[in-house]
Amino acid sequence: MLSQYLLFGPRAFHILDPDNLESVLSTNFSDYGFGLRYQIFAPLLGHGIFTQEGAAWKHSREMLRKQFVRAQYQNLKQFEEHVDNLLARIPKSGVVDLQPLFFSLTLDTATALLMGRSVYSLRADIDQDAENRLFSESFTVAQEGLAKRYRIAPWQFLYNPSRFRKACKNVHRYVERYIKERELADHKADGDEYGFIDQVSQESRNTTELRDQILNVLLAGRDTTACCLSWTFWLLVRHPEVMSKLRQEIVVGMKGFETPTREAIRKMPFLSCVIKESLRLYPPVPLNQRQAKKTTLLPTGGGPDGRHPILVREGEMVVFSQYVNSRVKSIYGPKANQFRPERWQGGELSKIGWAYSPFHGGPRQCLGEDFALMEVSYTIVRMLQAIPSITWPEEAMDETMGTERQRLTLVLSCANGCRVKTATV
Repeated sequence: MLSQYLLFGPRAFHILDPDNLESVLSTNFSDYGFGLRYQIFAPLLGHGIFTQEGAAWKHSREMLRKQFVRAQYQNLKQFEEHVDNLLARIPKSGVVDLQPLFFSLTLDTATALLMGRSVYSLRADIDQDAENRLFSESFTVAQEGLAKRYRIAPWQFLYNPSRFRKACKNVHRYVERYIKERELADHKADGDEYGFIDQVSQESRNTTELRDQILNVLLAGRDTTACCLSWTFWLLVRHPEVMSKLRQEIVVGMKGFETPTREAIRKMPFLSCVIKESLRLYPPVPLNQRQAKKTTLLPTGGGPDGRHPILVREGEMVVFSQYVNSRVKSIYGPKANQFRPERWQGGELSKIGWAYSPFHGGPRQCLGEDFALMEVSYTIVRMLQAIPSITWPEEAMDETMGTERQRLTLVLSCANGCRVKTATV
């Protein structure tokens, strides 16, 4: 399955076949590059793992990989305070839009992980100081600006308004000030509170490089996790039978545990299936692309029958969409468009391979996959424990699967939010 098109600039191929995706992301990884990604994202991200290639990327990946491995050995208490703050913002009875709350939650947990202290955006109506609020707001404006630059590439330079430039400067100033405060305080790297940033700082040449790495990881992890949580609850309230089954599993899985732990979550296989199915139908990053650095081959898609290799010349683009691939009926069956977590049970998808890759794959496999899945799992369990009833509000727009409005920036979110009705019984 392959299509090609040429609107302007180099020819581009839209690849659907999993073999072609494996070739681009893994087998022939070195044949492809990012093209204009650095020029598009540099105003906010500078030189970090998300924009780097070659030796610089390899150094960044190994440096950050060690920190995420270290984070895996921590218990899930790191999420507790922030999920407590989330639950405090959800009414016991009434209608609430969960999506903006999830975006605040993931910002709070990500900044706590990366910088050793949270911006506490979920406490904005209580005692969040002006600097934290300015950072949160500026980070959102800067991200929206990057999305606009990405959409108009190769003319990304045409979008550079003062509001965008100011937002990037505010974000940079906040992170740099924090780095300098820590340097003056002479914090050591052996404490959990400052572990991540201290370890990365030891291998960063200067404040700017450290700042860029922090912002790269923050951008890559904050919105993707928030979107996963939003779409999961959007789906659950529209499928009450799945919600009921999940609640029953949580009750059983949490026996003997006060709060969710890795051990407890491992006893909840259906929870894993629900999250996988949400990521399948609504991958946070639905569209991606690469540019050939030299003339190369895709293994299939050529010839009269589409089964022969196809030539990709230097400079040409390959575009791939997890969103489209996840709805291919020849892979997922006639009910590919339906929310059916049970499809992940048994052996139905045991050989799914590269047809399912919400966390990418190959050498650029997402370093934060474990952190994200644990945060999503922990949050879902805590919410279903704390809120007896979460349903689809009657007064909400009648959006069923396939009719919903979506919003694509750098990530795929619900255009109308994730409105739910909570009740004590």
